[in-house]
Amino acid sequence: MSSELTGSDLPHIIVEPPGPKSRALAAELRAVESRNVTYVAPDWPIFLARGAGANLEDADGNRYIDLSAAFAVAAVGHSNPRVAAAIGGQASILLHAMGDVHPSELKIALARELCALAPGNGPKRVIFGLTGSDAVESALKTAAVATGKPGVICFEGAYHGLGYGSLEVTDRDIFRAPFRRQLGGFSRRLPYPSESDWRASARTVEELLRAPEGAEIGAIIVEPIQGRGGVRPAPVEWLREIRRICSATATALIADEIYSGFGRTGRWFACDHAGVAPDLLCVGKGMASGFPISACIGVAEMMDRWPESSGEAIHTSTFLGHPAGCAAALASIAEMRDRDLVQRAADLELEIRPRLETARSSNANIVEIRGRGLMWGVQCAGGDIAARAITSALRRGVIALPCGPLGDVIAIAPPLVITKEQLNHGLDALLRCIA
Repeated sequence: MSSELTGSDLPHIIVEPPGPKSRALAAELRAVESRNVTYVAPDWPIFLARGAGANLEDADGNRYIDLSAAFAVAAVGHSNPRVAAAIGGQASILLHAMGDVHPSELKIALARELCALAPGNGPKRVIFGLTGSDAVESALKTAAVATGKPGVICFEGAYHGLGYGSLEVTDRDIFRAPFRRQLGGFSRRLPYPSESDWRASARTVEELLRAPEGAEIGAIIVEPIQGRGGVRPAPVEWLREIRRICSATATALIADEIYSGFGRTGRWFACDHAGVAPDLLCVGKGMASGFPISACIGVAEMMDRWPESSGEAIHTSTFLGHPAGCAAALASIAEMRDRDLVQRAADLELEIRPRLETARSSNANIVEIRGRGLMWGVQCAGGDIAARAITSALRRGVIALPCGPLGDVIAIAPPLVITKEQLNHGLDALLRCIA
């Protein structure tokens, strides 16, 4: 491995990835992990060894620019020193607390911070989790408790997690088909709106809620920008109309911002672009920039419909409000504020958008580009083109990931700390590979 990783480096490829160490590790992994989990092929994967800023380094010493932020997680950069110090410092004092019995004080500090950051005025409450799926399931349960109605409207292309509650509102047969008979059947799936049909979409939602079959629907769950669904922003006016409809019909509006939250789109949350405050907000990924922690943040009026704990919480987990996770999230949020990274994501949109629009107009392999801030999707003219481009870019030292139901969209969601030089270098390489 190289002696230093600054976080602002350009790629440096020593041996064509995946190198011999990564290939050997892949063979070892196949022997001990379920074959369903990690995709292994002659040209995939690399094994990561170190990270800093917008850089990752593999087991063979190859250095990469990461245009994925590892699933939009490394918001303030890989192994951010402030976040790492917060985790290490807390681990040396109190690594684990009894989250729903004898918690640590950090749980209060983070809950207070999240309530202040979440869109909307008025008091709010928090339920902590570890994964995005945890946050979604907390929101689904809260909506059911608060409205007394089990039904949920969800949308095509949605990805909300793979727990049984979240899987019910997640789209795509690859995830759902093997378990369909075990799912609850409480969802009603509608097409995700586009700029051309948002009015008709909103009418469909309202008609469904006011129809007899809508009597048991208590919530709508939506990603203001779909992530794994192909980086598809919901029309701003549609989000506003859905907010109006939910308020008029006493329906809970759940915004899943696990991917799009914490500065990713140039605002703290993607729903801020529409000026919409959801009843329940699901967050995770970039909240702690690498430590597993998530949360459902809800308006007090709805959250307070949960029964008060009498010594046995009816929705909890062993690691709820984990001290190191809370410390990591607080450090990550502080880093975003001190370095003005939310505005930086908005500013870097001015670098990305024209580059991608120019590429779309001159490259027949690119069908569409869409996104905001540092969350973009490049839709290719086929999943094979996207797959080849991602593999080719990896060999050039650039990490990007596919998304969309057909795997034909290349997601661009780098750490918010990526330098302009790294961003332009990564885009140059990726766009050449698509071409």
